[in-house]
Amino acid sequence: MESIADKLKSLGVLRGVNGINKQEPTKSSIFPIEQILLGEWESHNHGDIFTVTKRYPRDYQHGSVKFDQSTNLNIIAAYANDPRIAQVNLKDIAFLDTETTGLIGGTGTYTFLIGIGRFVDEFFENKQFFLREPSEETTQLAAIESYLAPCNTIVTYNGKSFDVPLLNTRFALNSFPTPLSNLSHIDLLHLSRKLWRLRLPSRTLGDIEAKILNLKRSGDDVPGWMIADYYYDYLHTGDARPLINVFYHNEIDVVSLAALLIHISQLLSDPLEYPIKHGLDVISIARLYADIGDLENAIKLYRRGIAYQDLEEPHLQYAIKQLSFLEKKRGDYEQAIPLWEIAAGKGEIYAHVELAKVYEHTYRQYDKAESWTQSAIKIIQSSSFPKYERLNLLPELEHRINRIWRKQGKKHNEK
Repeated sequence: MESIADKLKSLGVLRGVNGINKQEPTKSSIFPIEQILLGEWESHNHGDIFTVTKRYPRDYQHGSVKFDQSTNLNIIAAYANDPRIAQVNLKDIAFLDTETTGLIGGTGTYTFLIGIGRFVDEFFENKQFFLREPSEETTQLAAIESYLAPCNTIVTYNGKSFDVPLLNTRFALNSFPTPLSNLSHIDLLHLSRKLWRLRLPSRTLGDIEAKILNLKRSGDDVPGWMIADYYYDYLHTGDARPLINVFYHNEIDVVSLAALLIHISQLLSDPLEYPIKHGLDVISIARLYADIGDLENAIKLYRRGIAYQDLEEPHLQYAIKQLSFLEKKRGDYEQAIPLWEIAAGKGEIYAHVELAKVYEHTYRQYDKAESWTQSAIKIIQSSSFPKYERLNLLPELEHRINRIWRKQGKKHNEK
């Protein structure tokens, strides 16, 4: 299979951005980008770059999300382990998405279209920086550095793994210091996985738009896997008309980042009162709160989640287990024991073990500790119990029952 570097080489692109020898298209096929899209030329020290800017009013609604809502990023800051994010306002954020000549990354991959959204005055401004040919890359990078200057935070979707490392590489190859290294970074892919992994089998940005933001893209969109080929065709022919769809794709990606951040900030700032339709979502938020150490609200959220009627049994048992261990962690066995009893009634082996532990060590009720240990042994000795788990658990349970018998003062013939 021809590599990205080979494709670029066939177009006259040599290593780096020097030595460009662009193939000349026939005059009949030339449709320059400036004749196809309403944009403007920006002048920088290294040359001119073509940009397209679109502004959305602050009362704009993207899917079901209104842009004029307030945001509270405290929980997102705690999850990202970056206290700086808690102090960020929307006007400080750059929403960034790139379209590239390949998905592998590395020195041979160019970011031919960079979209950056910012809240400016009374608008959400989406600005796209286009690379008409690879030799303009230095100017493109200088332009985005200037546009990012007022911002202290970037928001991406999988940007920690792809967009930002790729841009850092492009800056390095052009002997520029990257402007991204000192910015806080909110990668919404990570948050989306945390919040909707239990309910949504796929968490691509397109799926999140459809299922969470209630947004349907128009027929002007183009699948992401086709975008690099559109750009290669443009470099060969000079016909920019198909790129209209690529610009639309990038624009909606960026606007969706802003909508998704607003939605998540609203969802996480007060999840006990926020109208949440699905119990699985409440459980996922509870898990996030537990991860950041807010046990009190995590417990409340788990209790809210298990009250939903739409939970399937495996998810209900998962929530009960997590809730029981949070109650145990804060030493509230009066709340944990009923949860373990419910789980034990469903044959959950961990619940039998926890009940045996608490009655042996905390309440010193050895008869109950013996009973729960014996019931656990009976379960794991059944033919349906996985053998590898039996081999792991049985020695521990046998040791426990012998210790309990010693504490009871039972002799062998009394057991």
